[in-house]
Amino acid sequence: MKLLTIMALAIATSMAVVGVAMSKTNPTPDEYEEYAVHRLTQYLKSDVCKKTSKLIESLLNSSCDKLVDSTNPQMRELLAKTTERQDFFLFSVYRTDLTLGVWLPGYKFETVGAFHNFYTYSAEEQ
Repeated sequence: MKLLTIMALAIATSMAVVGVAMSKTNPTPDEYEEYAVHRLTQYLKSDVCKKTSKLIESLLNSSCDKLVDSTNPQMRELLAKTTERQDFFLFSVYRTDLTLGVWLPGYKFETVGAFHNFYTYSAEEQ
């Protein structure tokens, strides 16, 4: 019986320590915005910019990569406006509904944040 009590106490203590660690390392909305801008920038540069023609780049008088880099502050503001955060104390769920206009496709992202890290578990084009 004593061994069972010690094991139960050890498990409860371990769970409390993990809970405190998770609550202390629950990412903030600012950290999410930084993560989301970085991921969106990577996507635009690796997929969208590679598909644009040289004609579009010459019309804009700039390379696509430079254009993407120059819009980072605006992307961050847009992501902040289109993201809803659900804070569960130990972790947070971020839902972003990114719609840029009628001519461009919209995207929905769902991301969980815990231990100062993010995992996007759903990304859909609308």
